[in-house]
Amino acid sequence: MLLRTILAATAAATALLVPATAAHAEPTTETATTTEAAAGNAGAAQADTAGRAAADADPVVVVGGLIGVSIAYEPIAARLRADGYRVSIYQLPNLGFGDIRESARALSSYVDQVRSATGAAKVDLVTHSEGGLASRWYVTFLGGAAKVDQYVSLGSPQQGTYVANIINLLGLGSCAGIVACQQMSIGSSFLADLNGGDDTPGAVRWTTVRTWQDELVRPVDNASLADGATNVLVQAWCPLRIVGHLGLILDGTTYSVVRQVLAGAAIRPNCFAL
Repeated sequence: MLLRTILAATAAATALLVPATAAHAEPTTETATTTEAAAGNAGAAQADTAGRAAADADPVVVVGGLIGVSIAYEPIAARLRADGYRVSIYQLPNLGFGDIRESARALSSYVDQVRSATGAAKVDLVTHSEGGLASRWYVTFLGGAAKVDQYVSLGSPQQGTYVANIINLLGLGSCAGIVACQQMSIGSSFLADLNGGDDTPGAVRWTTVRTWQDELVRPVDNASLADGATNVLVQAWCPLRIVGHLGLILDGTTYSVVRQVLAGAAIRPNCFAL
């Protein structure tokens, strides 16, 4: 029953939040004085240069999480496209209910398709929740280290989550038979294999983003990686920022981190971003 409640709440929240965030991408117009217009022209030129640089950058693959339908990730994909990036969304097979290792194998094929279609040698991965685990498995065990430049995870239970363990304790069996839930339980053999070596293999730039209000990754610090990864806690920079698990793919401050990582810039979250 708890699992159904979590899934229903997650799906409902996604449906409610997506249209609200999409509105932020709409262009606006305003009247400017001559001085303001000149400044605006300079800013536009800089934006155009940044846009061209983004267009020449690695293609970005947004990797969804458990029950993460593609449309739920359109808001962050739209932000990236507006900044000039070539973006595609990867929805986990069977909405992520199956073996995460199989999802990683499917992701490997998808990345090769993106590379072939774009002519790019590497891609950048922007991942959410379970998608971060599938992506790590791909990079670590399936040759992805040679094909991925930047890895960003948003609220991924890198060391597991007690939410999955609680489902077991409530008498629902082994995660009600959901393989991915079993694998995301703290102490699972899947996580032992994934975390048994170097957390950050290869030349990939590894970044994680987490939030104190994450209701599905507990403890929150389990969304971090070791071995030289850059781990960003939203509230360490912006104490008053409230961001939930789904909010990580909708939040402007979180997106400011994503954009800085993809640009190879120093990470300084914008606490006032919409």
